[in-house]
Amino acid sequence: MDTNWCPDLTRYAGPRYRALAEAIAEAVETEALVPGDRLPTHRALADALGVTVGTVTRGYAEAERRGLVHGQVGSGTYVRPTDGNGVEDFALKPEGAGDGHVDFGLAFPVPGRRGPTLADALRGIADDPRALQACLSYQPEAGLPRHREVLADWLRGWGVELAAEETLLTLGGLHGVYLTLSALARAGETVASAGLVYPGLIAAARGLGLRHVPVELDEHGIVPEALESACRQHGVRLVYVTPDQNNPTTVCLPRSRRHALLEIAQRYGITVIEDAVHLVQRDERPPALMDLAPENVVYVTSVSKILAGGLRVGVVRAPRRLIGPLSQALRGQCWMTPPLNAEVACRWIASGAADELARWQREEIGARQALVAERLEGLDFRARPYGFNVWLTLPEPWRAAEFVHACAAAGVVVKGGEPFAVGRYPVPQAVRLAITAPPQRGDVRRGLDLIRGVLARGPAGASATL
Repeated sequence: MDTNWCPDLTRYAGPRYRALAEAIAEAVETEALVPGDRLPTHRALADALGVTVGTVTRGYAEAERRGLVHGQVGSGTYVRPTDGNGVEDFALKPEGAGDGHVDFGLAFPVPGRRGPTLADALRGIADDPRALQACLSYQPEAGLPRHREVLADWLRGWGVELAAEETLLTLGGLHGVYLTLSALARAGETVASAGLVYPGLIAAARGLGLRHVPVELDEHGIVPEALESACRQHGVRLVYVTPDQNNPTTVCLPRSRRHALLEIAQRYGITVIEDAVHLVQRDERPPALMDLAPENVVYVTSVSKILAGGLRVGVVRAPRRLIGPLSQALRGQCWMTPPLNAEVACRWIASGAADELARWQREEIGARQALVAERLEGLDFRARPYGFNVWLTLPEPWRAAEFVHACAAAGVVVKGGEPFAVGRYPVPQAVRLAITAPPQRGDVRRGLDLIRGVLARGPAGASATL
């Protein structure tokens, strides 16, 4: 909602722009400003405070750097949803802290069926002295060769053509992305991505001091001409792509776009990070970027979305010339992926449990996507048959921040587009629904019906046009 907020800057020491940022931080902490509030325009606040517009612009920019607010092109400056520390609220709730809400917030694997499988694998390890010894010992930073071979062979079953000696094991997919960024770019260098992207990339780039440039995204994915323009203007070092389903919009890059992006990357000497953590079968997607340009693509995936997030076993495949820098960075960060985790994952694969889990989850996702098609019929949404997420464009006059709050009040958690936006990239009035997270299919149905009800009621205070 709009506010007439006007702080007293004389209470704060230092330059006025910094005093303004401090005032915003205090107002957020005391809830004088709450998530979704729109701050006064630069001109209006400058006039109210008796300062220049430039001072307000610098103050808002400093507050944005601290994660307190975000600017939307052509719309204004809004207070971010936070956990109280200026961090986007993607934190997990404590176990057993359910509040009766249907939670479409986080893209988890479909709950269930994993406990007994883990117990069987742990019993098998306990009865295997050689496996026990390997799990208790330091190992090469890239991971045990037999673990890398098992995982590489399993991934080939998904249509991912890689050799074990080209791979390293990581602490999940996000660590694979962070590892690649830290090994191949220095602070101040530029990484590019779609303007709406996985928040983990935003956090990783920020933490490493990288300049993160947004690239225009349309209904077919990253726009090649926009990427080329970014390369010319910003000297892009790396480009991050989720070709099979953009997070949050679910867009899948068609074959022509894949070739165009790879051609631009080669021409400008850019390394491509292909994030394929949501594994997709070969017959449901165009060729992987890695298969089209193996010497220029670092491929990142994980067992998290198929087997279990808690295993924290990821795979990075890189051109041989990059294995050395990646191995060195991995050793400096964590020495190695815990071999116990990889041993569990490999035993699930060897026993057939991994494939069974994948089949079951795919069937369940298909059933849930069918519920989406039924319950949200007539609305503007995007989804993939294999996808964890749904991207729902809101009808007017809804704004995403207001809709998120209205859904929470009604008992369903959804995510607006803002946490996925790079810098000041324009954020559409849309929300992401992670339909795999609720425990039961009935919870998904109830959550979708609650969303439909919120849409039918309309935003609070909406009135007819005069």
